[in-house]
Amino acid sequence: MQLYSTLLKFSLHKSDTGSKARAGTITTDHGAIETPIFMPVGTVASVKGVHQKELKEEINPDIILGNTYHLFLRPKTPILQQAGGLHKFMGWDRNILTDSGGYQVYSLSGNRKIKEEGVKFKSHIDGSMHMFTPESVMEIQRVIGADIIMAFDECTPYPCDYNYAKQSMHMTHRWLDRCINHLEKVPFTYDYSQSFFPIVQGSTYKDLRRQSAEYIANAGAEGNAIGGLSVGEPAEEMYGMTEVVCEILPEDKPRYLMGVGTPINILENIALGIDMFDCVMPTRNARNGMLFTAHGTINIKNKKWEDDFSQIDEMGITFVDREYSKAYLRHLFAANEYLGKQIATIHNLGFYLWLTREARKHILEGDFFNWKNTMVKQMDKRL
Repeated sequence: MQLYSTLLKFSLHKSDTGSKARAGTITTDHGAIETPIFMPVGTVASVKGVHQKELKEEINPDIILGNTYHLFLRPKTPILQQAGGLHKFMGWDRNILTDSGGYQVYSLSGNRKIKEEGVKFKSHIDGSMHMFTPESVMEIQRVIGADIIMAFDECTPYPCDYNYAKQSMHMTHRWLDRCINHLEKVPFTYDYSQSFFPIVQGSTYKDLRRQSAEYIANAGAEGNAIGGLSVGEPAEEMYGMTEVVCEILPEDKPRYLMGVGTPINILENIALGIDMFDCVMPTRNARNGMLFTAHGTINIKNKKWEDDFSQIDEMGITFVDREYSKAYLRHLFAANEYLGKQIATIHNLGFYLWLTREARKHILEGDFFNWKNTMVKQMDKRL
């Protein structure tokens, strides 16, 4: 089983001597993506709380993420097609990756029914019923027009019974075959190519993860993803599964760990060989006043920051960090001003992008492993 070739290319520049960390470059029709990379989540054609101008100038990611389930329900695919695809609809001229909706299937446990054919689910917006199949999800992602599109899979919960995890994994593999077969019949919708990533499943069982990684590797896709982690399992279980899978997935293809995670999770998984990450944590936590920094986390709502006029982060990684003080940001949260959430969001996303870019720099310089260990100790604090 071999996928047809499109234009995504992955160049591996250097591997770390003390770990399995890699620095590379992914190239698509919408430009280069330097890895390791964190992808801000723009679920409904918007990175929540951030204007596209600020996203480009302050955070400056090479790629962001959208979600097939949400975009299918609103604004709906006919609107996206009329607009010329998601890039034009949201005014974003860089790379986009779309999640196929498998995670939303997992999160809608009370409002969906999974069968071999696909998943029948109830809209969280208006209660209307819909059906996702591997074939329909490929067609939807063609219309959305992301540069990287994902296979339709089932994300199992944690904890998960072994037999259920095994049955689910095999169904995900059968769905993958259907995705590939259908993609070959459906041409690109717009004047640029799309690349397809299958997803490794298998819950927290090493034998299942190995089976799934071998199946996914044999698909011959231009990149590969690892799903079903960061769903409540201990961090050590996550690292264990990632290590097993990365030993099998091809070295000359990018590896994407879906939905991960904390800054520490990201560094530890980079050390295991992961290239791409996404997570809602930096934006969601920002809206609740939780800031990530190189020296630990800050709850900006705490009274201790009331008269602290130092800048938000002494490293000044974004413009907002240099412009505003902790006292001012705390005041905005206390006054329930939207600007407070916006500043916190820009800071957290800026920090995540800074962190992965620093990781890349240290991989290229040859001292990633020691730097990573120092950073993990520093960040594991509450300030």
